[in-house]
Amino acid sequence: MGKIPIGLQVYSVRQDAEADLAGTLAKIAKMGYDGVDFAGYYGHSAADVRKMLDDNGLKCCGGHLGLGTLLGDEFDKTVEYQAAIGNQYLIVPGLGSEYTNSREAWVKTAGIFNEIADKLAPHGMVTGYHNHHTEFTALDGELPWDTFMANTNAGVVGQLDMGNGLFGGADLVGLLKKYPGRSGTVHLKPFKTGLEGHDGFRPLIGEDSCPWAEIFDVCETIGATKWYIVEYESDAFPPLEAVERCLGKLRDMGK
Repeated sequence: MGKIPIGLQVYSVRQDAEADLAGTLAKIAKMGYDGVDFAGYYGHSAADVRKMLDDNGLKCCGGHLGLGTLLGDEFDKTVEYQAAIGNQYLIVPGLGSEYTNSREAWVKTAGIFNEIADKLAPHGMVTGYHNHHTEFTALDGELPWDTFMANTNAGVVGQLDMGNGLFGGADLVGLLKKYPGRSGTVHLKPFKTGLEGHDGFRPLIGEDSCPWAEIFDVCETIGATKWYIVEYESDAFPPLEAVERCLGKLRDMGK
């Protein structure tokens, strides 16, 4: 397969984006990123966002959207906006406790995602879930990530956030292998074990504990990964500097 393009989760530079989305996207493109994964649009219309993307040669490689935007009367509006900006990946980044407080709740949640996936398919879009760390602590005898993945259809993306997963004690490579073809997009967030709490998120990609070579191997063989998405949330560096440094580290790895 060809080289997997690299996008940036705009949440990494959210203060810059809120102040000047067009200017921030221009800087992201100049760094060499191929696309962006949104977590909000800062009040801009779909037409405006699409123009910003096109002006900078960027593609929309995803969007983090609340579950409510994919349900009921909100569904059609969400699909219209996402279609206009060229987004195929409508990923839910978190869920309320009513969806996650038991294994039974996770099974029901998986069913909701299956229904959303079926509705999105005619539009050429997919849905999925982005983990934090709690999905890797057993609940009623099973990891919530496993409950979700085992009870969702093959088209539902498990957007594995590497840093969050490692923080939660996940076997990142093992999980990627366990669910082949389910990693349409993944988040390359660094995390270094052995540091106190959230200090583990301060190191850059390549200076952390994620087994990147193995992760890339699985993504590029059986993961069906279409986008690598950088996410960096620490304050070790100014945000725009941090994400440029992370991209440089990935280029050094041949990505």
